[in-house]
Amino acid sequence: MIQNENRWESGVRKVIPYTPGEQPSDRNIIKLNTNENPYGPSEEALKQLSDIDMDSLRRYPDPTASLLVETLADYYDVNKDQVFVGVGSDDVLGMCFMTFFNREESGKRLPIFFPDITYSFYPVWADMLGIPYETKALKEDYTIDKEDYLSENGGIVIPNPNAPTAIYMDKSDIEYIISNNPDSVVIIDEAYIDFAPEGSSVISLIDKYDNLIVVRTYSKSRSMAGLRIGYAISNPRIIKYLNDVKYSYNSYTMNYPSIKLGAAVVKDEEYFRKTISWIVRTREDFTEKLKSLGFTVLPSSANFIFAAPPKGFSAEELFEEAKKHGIYFRYFKQPRIDNFLRITIGIDEDMRKVYEFLKDYLTK
Repeated sequence: MIQNENRWESGVRKVIPYTPGEQPSDRNIIKLNTNENPYGPSEEALKQLSDIDMDSLRRYPDPTASLLVETLADYYDVNKDQVFVGVGSDDVLGMCFMTFFNREESGKRLPIFFPDITYSFYPVWADMLGIPYETKALKEDYTIDKEDYLSENGGIVIPNPNAPTAIYMDKSDIEYIISNNPDSVVIIDEAYIDFAPEGSSVISLIDKYDNLIVVRTYSKSRSMAGLRIGYAISNPRIIKYLNDVKYSYNSYTMNYPSIKLGAAVVKDEEYFRKTISWIVRTREDFTEKLKSLGFTVLPSSANFIFAAPPKGFSAEELFEEAKKHGIYFRYFKQPRIDNFLRITIGIDEDMRKVYEFLKDYLTK
């Protein structure tokens, strides 16, 4: 018989975990709830699958992921000591939180700042790691107010474009925040930046500001969410600190197939640009169609849109009804956005079916 069975719980780290989008096993659905790329990986990456040395799977992978790091460094024209890789951008962001958000003043940890409506993993990491934080309210038009990020803080993290709103913040406004926070690390989460206007990334600023970290992912524009590849680009000192924490936690984070395929896919620039253009074109077309049905659609620079149904209709009810028809959107039961749906952009045929479903639903 177990006695005092609850006493050990006083030592448990209790957190409310992040809730990812549903991953239904049924493939006969239109899955627009997790912002995956509707187009398959590059042919260059697929060719590498048949060339994988199966005997290498019994050995530990290269802990430095040097092939992938060097490929990314060449692609962005930076030095290899300016690149950090991890198991998806979530892993990279988690390492950043663990490494850099520990600033104290007068024996008290300073809060980090991020938007009140944003990627919902940020408060989870903060709670898990015991990092105090303050959320900054988006403006009425759901944009970020750069003036909210000027008071003393322990760090800043901003996704650009933001999620789930899909709204892009101008590069000059991002630089304004970075330049006015020289004592804090500023993380710009660019998971969706490839779907924004060309030249939107702040990677070009990493040599200008030593407090800037830019985090990117393969899960969206590179069509490789299943391989879990993310990376950060910054200055060598920042990257060293990240690696020190990584190797203190798990020295073999990146698996061999991911290293090999991740390096290959970067080399197929033509396919990369082509699929992005397809998604952007479909996004703009679908946005106009939704507006014609009376939806309110926030301006998107991502591979998804954030839309509210016409007056008199409930986003939550529409979300549930869509699932019954094999269409999966993402719904957030959260103040200010609880009448919006986040809709990933799929192939043209899927978006046509979604439009027909929505039109029928609204006219019944």
